[in-house]
Amino acid sequence: MSRPSVSRLPLLAAVVLAALLALVPMAVKDSFTIQVLLLAIMFGALGASWNLVGGFLGRISFGHSVFVGIGGYTTLLLLHHLKITPLIGIPVGGLIAGAMAYLVGGPTLRLSGHYFAMATIALLQIGLILVTNWQWAGGAVGMEAPIASAPWMLLFRTKVPYYWIAVALALLTFVATHFLVHSKSGFYWRAINGDEAAARSLGVPAERYKMRAFVLSAVMTGVWGGFFAMYVGFIDPDSMFNLTFSVQIVLVAILGGVGTLSGPWLGAALLIPLSEGTRVLWGSSGKGLDLLVFGLAILLVTMFLPGGLVTLRRRRGAAGR
Repeated sequence: MSRPSVSRLPLLAAVVLAALLALVPMAVKDSFTIQVLLLAIMFGALGASWNLVGGFLGRISFGHSVFVGIGGYTTLLLLHHLKITPLIGIPVGGLIAGAMAYLVGGPTLRLSGHYFAMATIALLQIGLILVTNWQWAGGAVGMEAPIASAPWMLLFRTKVPYYWIAVALALLTFVATHFLVHSKSGFYWRAINGDEAAARSLGVPAERYKMRAFVLSAVMTGVWGGFFAMYVGFIDPDSMFNLTFSVQIVLVAILGGVGTLSGPWLGAALLIPLSEGTRVLWGSSGKGLDLLVFGLAILLVTMFLPGGLVTLRRRRGAAGR
């Protein structure tokens, strides 16, 4: 009887934390602080979505921002050309991102290691070239959302409503990943990650479950891409189909701890405030000092906490005994 209660504890903690985060705008009026928190929440969710493939399945993707781009462009295209609310466009963007993952997953998921990583980078570059030359989507110039106050269109004049939406979406993302990881799919993903040949010999349908991880990860990433497009109000190929964006998604998961539920969120809680804070503190006058501090933090964590920030809890527990 104790097992179900243990499995519910992370969900309860997530609900409590989400409620506390939702109260932050009541006490904090600084728009920059709200923006940093929103970005940390978003990158934590993107890292958690990537973690299904990169952490639990063990396939390192450096092209996940292609799904961010698909979700963002789908949402704004439907809004701009067909006047369809993002309340519909965002989930549609997630589904299209999942469909794209299904199409490309067949050949790419047969690869492993650096071959799979290179294939995902190639996919990202193909997406960048196609969208840059797609005039209906604005080409290299990009697209922008209308400036208005229309809640049913997810158009707000302040950051706070977007922040609350991000908190709600983050809670849904955590709940979804929690149930997926503790399901039969999650068990099979870990088995494939540990030894794919052994898993196959035990009857695990590896191709089916690798595809499931890739598609579900793409769907969740695409949904966040649609939200991000509405939040920033402007997208272009370089900002959405961006390798640095993809690397940042990977880094939050690695710093926090890949293959764990809380790792990506912890990584984003460290990485995003550090990145945004140093960028604003030094700006162009820093001549790259912000990137130096950013890289130093990554180096220190990887040197002294190779398992990610999540291992701090285990070390404290070991020290207590």
